[in-house]
Amino acid sequence: MPSRDPLSFQLNGHPVEVPCEPARVLLDLLREDLRLTGTKRGCDLGTCGCCTVLLDGRPTLSCLTLARFAAGRTVTTIEGVSPPQGLSSVQRAFVELGATQCGFCTPGFVVTATALLARNPHPSRTEIERAIGGNLCRCTGYTKIIEAIESAAKEAP
Repeated sequence: MPSRDPLSFQLNGHPVEVPCEPARVLLDLLREDLRLTGTKRGCDLGTCGCCTVLLDGRPTLSCLTLARFAAGRTVTTIEGVSPPQGLSSVQRAFVELGATQCGFCTPGFVVTATALLARNPHPSRTEIERAIGGNLCRCTGYTKIIEAIESAAKEAP
């Protein structure tokens, strides 16, 4: 039986310590061990972006990342994107502009857009398209997603 040594990191602004096998991927640790099911399992190949989380503020595919890489670092999931007073500007724009249909890919897009706007509060349309290039949606056709990110960017100071 593999060793389950403690893994410590910041998760959505809170310190956590959880037993973790060496080969456990971050997606499984989040969904199965920590019960944070907002991060979705899509392709398990790193091609769809549904499992995107922020690792030290950078979009990271949790299905391809060993959980051990989170040791001593900061992980933000879709559950951690919302401020205490409600929805973030990105989440609000996705709702208001109808940027979701089935919603399965939405957490990955919201997390990716959150990271983009944190490092570039006023991105061009091309920069938005490039940033979300690793996220797939089979329902919306991307237009409303891009418009939602543009709308959220307009709220930035």
